[in-house]
Amino acid sequence: MTTLSTRKLPTRGPRESGLASGTILQGRYHIIKTLGAGGMGSVYQARDLHFPNVIRLCAVKEMINPASDPQLRDIAVRNFEREANILATLDHPAVPEVFDYFSQNDRSYLVLEFINGRDLEALLDETEGMLSEDRVRDWAIQICDVLIYLHNHTPQPIIFRDMKPSNVMLDQHDRIRLVDFGIAKVFESEQRGTMIGTEGYAPPEQYRGQAGPRGDLYALGATLHHLLTRQDPRSEPPFSFADRPIRAVNPSVSEAMESVIMTALAYNPEERFHSAAAMKAALQATIQPQVMPVSDSIAMPTRRLATQALGVSSVVVPLWMFMCEDEIRSSPAVAGDMVYVSAYDNNLYALGAKDGKFQWKFATQGGMASSPYVAGGTVYVGSEDRSVYAVNARTGRVIWSCPTEGPVRSSPRLQYDHVFVGSDDAHLYAVNAASGRVAWRVDTGGPVRSSPAFGDDLILFGCEDGYLYAVSVRSTMKWRFRAKRAITSSPCVHQGLVFVGSQDATVYALALGSGWAMWRFKTGKAVVSSPTVANGIVLIGSADGNVYALDMQTGRLVWRFATEGQVASSPLVVNGAVYFGSVDGSVYSVDVRTGELRWRFETQGPVVSSPTEAGGIIYIGSNDKRVYALPA
Repeated sequence: MTTLSTRKLPTRGPRESGLASGTILQGRYHIIKTLGAGGMGSVYQARDLHFPNVIRLCAVKEMINPASDPQLRDIAVRNFEREANILATLDHPAVPEVFDYFSQNDRSYLVLEFINGRDLEALLDETEGMLSEDRVRDWAIQICDVLIYLHNHTPQPIIFRDMKPSNVMLDQHDRIRLVDFGIAKVFESEQRGTMIGTEGYAPPEQYRGQAGPRGDLYALGATLHHLLTRQDPRSEPPFSFADRPIRAVNPSVSEAMESVIMTALAYNPEERFHSAAAMKAALQATIQPQVMPVSDSIAMPTRRLATQALGVSSVVVPLWMFMCEDEIRSSPAVAGDMVYVSAYDNNLYALGAKDGKFQWKFATQGGMASSPYVAGGTVYVGSEDRSVYAVNARTGRVIWSCPTEGPVRSSPRLQYDHVFVGSDDAHLYAVNAASGRVAWRVDTGGPVRSSPAFGDDLILFGCEDGYLYAVSVRSTMKWRFRAKRAITSSPCVHQGLVFVGSQDATVYALALGSGWAMWRFKTGKAVVSSPTVANGIVLIGSADGNVYALDMQTGRLVWRFATEGQVASSPLVVNGAVYFGSVDGSVYSVDVRTGELRWRFETQGPVVSSPTEAGGIIYIGSNDKRVYALPA
């Protein structure tokens, strides 16, 4: 049997009417409205009543089973459960989170993260004229990122099998989210089965019941062709893309971009890109990184600064800016005349510290939230491709790579001739700095995204299981301290005390030798910012939008500075000023003694990167894809 989804969902009959607004499922999910309806069920917007003091929205996906044959009904239920099980194993920002699954009144329900946004098909319909190549390329690179994750999923790769504009959403932060995993399946080599997909987007081999990673690339190529030409492949002859060149319809598209898309659309799978990572690299090769001189008015952020309204007289003008290909969440590292920064475009960049000129870039197979660490002519950095890398600081050539079993979002640190770094595989690794061989690893109860700190021959790091661990240089557990929620914050050791924040909205001061809590300070929301200490004051940001200055010995509040967004950036103190970024898109400079604003510089995206200083220059990244060099 061949199952092809059509452009519009079929209307359901009276027997299969949807849930009315106001219906409450499981005594918990209050149905607000129907988001979409089809022959097999509906998708609803609902409110989770387990959170009475806040409005927590979710999406409730319903399956109605019309089959009269008990065997077919069981198959349908198993397929629905498969979707829940697949989604529950996934941990990627582009994949909706699964909250719950249950059956009620012969219907099955999947409760998912509610995504506030529009799908690309709706966006295309609302747009006059052609979408820009740059915008479509950015979406394509993000989609490749999630396909890299899915196709490398363990224990078995996952094939999405229904890539099309209506299954790709753009959320309120302009980030891509894949939806409708109802036909996603665990890929088994050589397996044949029922063809499921959407006519026009599905690759030729999928019509024969064969699904593989290159089929997703074909469907992505069809999606990009549709977005750039406005030609709906469902209304065109099957597999006719070669007869409909993109540039013949939209001459503004570059030849390089057209070549990438047509390669993905090759009829024979062997002629397409061999992987999503290869396709992403080809997409990135169609653009060139560029330094944007401050004299170029087009390159300057349009929301540069509003210092007069804040009562600040100085206007901050960046010394230079460098455009990467995706968000920068990491902190830059400076060594000599070079700045090193990792980005979510999978690349580690080396730039000239004085002028921001591009020197080289090193490509990994995953996005990079890990901040680089430079020592002895080597740059150490982790990647979401599950590896830690040592790269020659001058040439960008890899010296060694060390695989882990999970994405590496922790930032490496060098001590005792070893690189210490955490992984989402729930381990802290000690890697020989010269050879890249694992000396030992410590097992924890969750992903390790905190970066290690050192004191009294102890290695200290936080974990998503809610513990702060203290282990010896021989990997012996000395003590551990339990917070109420995850510790993503990296600890800071100073004068026999360990300072760290937790997602339980608390800043802790612990005794270095024993792990006993000396004091606690409660903020308004989760703390993922890492603390720093200067002049007896602990400085740390919070998701409540504030940076707090706390007395190091007592935890007493000295001052707090309010921004207009969450502060995940870690403060940096230089010459009496504290620098940090905020999700409100700004970089701040505040007097460390009084908490008074010195200046505020606005970027064009949230700033979760933490600043670095060298030679009187503040280096910081932004989610607007730029690295900024600002005068301190």
